[in-house]
Amino acid sequence: MEERLHQAEEALAHLARTVEDLSEVVTRQAREIDLLTRRVALLLEREAEREADAGGTVPLADQRPPHW
Repeated sequence: MEERLHQAEEALAHLARTVEDLSEVVTRQAREIDLLTRRVALLLEREAEREADAGGTVPLADQRPPHW
């Protein structure tokens, strides 16, 4: 009985460590996604400004694809 309790405690410790590791990964990925989202928004804004400065045409992002 004591051996089974020890095995259960050991398995629980491994599971707790795995949860901590996964939590760290998720936190890191969330920060990276936030950073990439901000960068994409900045790039879209810069491209829209560049297109607007290039002439009075409709920005590519606002144009309908040719198959519509």
